[in-house]
Amino acid sequence: MDSVTQAVLGAAIGGAIAPRGSRRKALLAGAVLGTVPDLDVFIDYGGAVDNFTYHRGFSHSLLVLTPFSVLLWLILRRWWAAVRDAPYRWLALIVLALVTHPLLDAHTAYGTQLFWPFEPHPTMWATLFIIDPLYTLPLLAAVLIAAIRPYALSSSIVLRSALAVSTFYIAWSWMAHGIVKQNVEQALANSKLADAPVFLTPTPFNTVLWRAVVMTENGYLEGFDSLLVDEGPMKFEAYPTNRQALDDASNIWAVERLRWFSQDFIKATVVDKRLLLADLRMGREPAYVFTYVVAARGNPHWKAVPTEALPISLEKRMLSETWRRIWSE
Repeated sequence: MDSVTQAVLGAAIGGAIAPRGSRRKALLAGAVLGTVPDLDVFIDYGGAVDNFTYHRGFSHSLLVLTPFSVLLWLILRRWWAAVRDAPYRWLALIVLALVTHPLLDAHTAYGTQLFWPFEPHPTMWATLFIIDPLYTLPLLAAVLIAAIRPYALSSSIVLRSALAVSTFYIAWSWMAHGIVKQNVEQALANSKLADAPVFLTPTPFNTVLWRAVVMTENGYLEGFDSLLVDEGPMKFEAYPTNRQALDDASNIWAVERLRWFSQDFIKATVVDKRLLLADLRMGREPAYVFTYVVAARGNPHWKAVPTEALPISLEKRMLSETWRRIWSE
């Protein structure tokens, strides 16, 4: 999720757990802890694909953050009186503010390596868009109220209520994901694609209009499903991918890494003898957020080149189209 959301989630957790007398300190500490895992964006791993796929790695691992939380608590308990006065509340605050960050990130399409240094596919439940005002605004409002009135009993109630609302919203996103998954399965049930890989994700800023990507032998299908419109069976548009080039270049590290990271939801195109790979999970046809140059055609095989991120070319009209599509076919 975006940094503002992570910060207000951490702050809300801090303010809800800490003693009333330390609430402002806890709000600030929770906000800082809630953003700490994302500091890995300042690390240069050596290349465009490296930076893309190593982000949300070690700094988002539950196997790293849990012991780090305990170590940080031990240090703060020694040097900070507020922690010594309520040690177990602060232990819960530190652990939850840090651990909820990757767990929330795992609800987005990007993917989060929750079990680094082990390398299963990154977890990408994809039930939330990376920015969702309906999730963030209740937390933000509660944090502002608590910051203004830190000693009021009502501030604790407001913070806990906001956390309950945000948790309910996540539960709703899972329910919506399940409904759309069932709709996709019904639409594909009588076709050769009944067992094809499917990726589902909400469209920008909402959880009622969903995008589905279905991988085929020669490309992929893209379809949309609004939970507010009774539109019958889902409809899909078919798009090609250069499967031959993708397979021929599969021994190149950047190609292999992107296929692993995206769980093979990849679009391959060849432009000016360069192989371009777009991550189909983020964006929509024809504009994708992450597209990389990963190889150049040699003689006769593909050869590795320094990876390059292509500029993002999302169009403003896509947002208006998304809003319109929520309410109509």
